Order: sequence, then structure tokens, then C-alpha cells
Amino acid sequence: MPTSHTSETAAPTSAASVAEALAMPPAPKGEPAGERGSWRRGGEPGSAAPPGVHPGRSSGRFGKVLRRPERIPAPLLCVVAMFLVQTGIALSKPLFGPLGVSGTTFLRLGFAAVVLLAVTRPKLRDKRPRDLAAAALLGVASAGMTFLFAGAIDRLPMGTAATIEFLGPLAVALVFARRASHLVWALLAAAGVVLLTLLGEGEGGSSLDPVGLLYAFGAAACYSVYILFTDKVGATFQGFQGLAVSMTVGALALAPFGLGEAWNGLTAPGASPVLLLAAVAGVSLLLPVIPYALEMTALRRMPQRVFSVLVSLEPAVSALVGLVVLGQLLGAAQLAGIGCVVAASVGATLTGRR
Repeated sequence: MPTSHTSETAAPTSAASVAEALAMPPAPKGEPAGERGSWRRGGEPGSAAPPGVHPGRSSGRFGKVLRRPERIPAPLLCVVAMFLVQTGIALSKPLFGPLGVSGTTFLRLGFAAVVLLAVTRPKLRDKRPRDLAAAALLGVASAGMTFLFAGAIDRLPMGTAATIEFLGPLAVALVFARRASHLVWALLAAAGVVLLTLLGEGEGGSSLDPVGLLYAFGAAACYSVYILFTDKVGATFQGFQGLAVSMTVGALALAPFGLGEAWNGLTAPGASPVLLLAAVAGVSLLLPVIPYALEMTALRRMPQRVFSVLVSLEPAVSALVGLVVLGQLLGAAQLAGIGCVVAASVGATLTGRR
């Protein structure tokens, strides 16, 4: 069962360190990434911490725990966060059987929303209607992205689904770059998609499920919308309060589709509702709560450009986790396709505006 794995991973991270990281207000510039409704934002290293927040200087019971991540290299924290995210995705797949895709996604978003609401305690009284509307639209986009990607990994290898979904942020980056040289990276990404979709194989050497491909491309489209609204919401809400609101909206948006399926799975004959809920809660910590804390700790000590290059490796990390956790062995064409998309993302990042 996924429960034991998730509990082992989550143990070293204290509630206080998660709360402090999530309470960090985002820097003026940032870049969201990842299938998890996450919010990756950060400034240049050495930027001042917000008033009242003193990283590495906490005292009292959790002082040593909060100082400990500062000793770990920032790139290593990012890599660990990526592996936790992809592990959370992989561990979600066995839950699709008893709870269904929509039921698992609804419960996962619901647990994550409860944690974020408890930690951030968003204040909405001073928000304009258009600010709340932007947060709501971000929540709908997050729900669509999460649900469609779950549907994709239910039918496709993880590496393939994650690479196609990653086309969303890559497309946004290329569109806003407005440089002729970026056409090279767009063509390289397109070559990767061709290798994945036309020459890639599913389980047992069969052709890829067309419905799964539609789910993956739909997740990429939602990912693009998610990125566009992330900056708008991040500019009007302090810290991760906007994310807490949007994730709550996302869970509510999925309720009509996932609540009944989740209830049927939890109340089915022979089902263990406590174990199932514990497994979902553990996965929701891996995806996205704990990675938030690790990423925000890292982003206080590294440039955004370095972080973006590391994030470009996420499709490759997804393929590796899919192999180790789910036994999904990819062919040469699929690996080449993933390599093309990763190279395109790294290239677009390194040659973008400084």
C-alpha cells in the first residue's frame, strides 16, 4: 500500500517547517511548474526575507529542524522535491482502482486544500471581485490540469504523459520569448512530441491509447492557462493564500465528478476506508505540500534561472520514477522524445531574457 511509503518520506519534515515555507510571500517574478497545482516562485539569492520571517534563525522547539534545510545545497532540495512530486503521482495510480480517477483526484485536492487553508488562513475581505474571480479561474484550471493528467497516467506511461503535459509551460515560455532563435527550441519540442506520439509504445508494446493522449494534451492546455493566471493571483494575494483559495475552488469544481466515485470506493464491500483515506492523505503531502516547503527553501538561495533549468528535467524524472515505482520501461523512441523536450526547455531557459 502507498501509505507506508508516503509516511516514510514525510517523516523528516516538521509541520513548522512546512508552515514557514508556505507562509513565505512570493517574489515579484517567478515561474510555476509541475502537475500538482503548485506555485514555484522565487527571487535572486540573498533577497531580503519578508518582515517577521527570519529563515535559519528560528528558536525554540523546532529551531534545529528549521535550520537544517539551510545546510543542504539548494539544487539538491529542488531535485528531491521533483522526485517527491513524481513519486506522489506514481503512488496515486494504485488508488485509481478502488477510488476511480476522479474520486482519487477529488480527495487529493481536498486534503491539500484543507492543509493549505489551515496553514495560510487566507483573508478575503479586502479582495476585489476580479481578484477573487482570477483565483477561482486558477482553481478551475488547476482542477482540469490535475484531473486530465491523472486520466493520462491511467492510460499512458508516466514519462510520456509528463512530457506532453510539460509542453504547456514550454509553449507559454516560447510565445512570450518573441525571439526568432526560439523557433529552434519549438521545432525540437515538436520533434519530441512526434517521437512520443507516433513512435511511442504503451504497455506490452501496443500503440499509445488515443484517449490517454487527449487527456495529456488537455492537461498541457490547462497547464498553460494555470501559468497565465498564477502571476495574476500571486500579485494580489499574500504568500500562498491565493493558492489555498484556488485549490479549494478546484476541489469544489471536481466534487460533482469525484465525490460520488470516491464515496462508492470508500463504502464498497471489503473496502478499508481508513486505509484508503490515509493513503490519499499521504499522497497529498507528497503532492504538493512537502515539495512547497523544499522549493521555497531552495528558492531563497538560488537564482530563478537555475531553478527553471532544474525543473526542465522533470519529464526525465517522471520517466525514471515510472520505471522504478510502476515498472514502466520506455523504448528508445520515447526516451529520445523526452530528451528532445527536456533539451528544448533547457535551451529556451538559457537563451531567454536575462
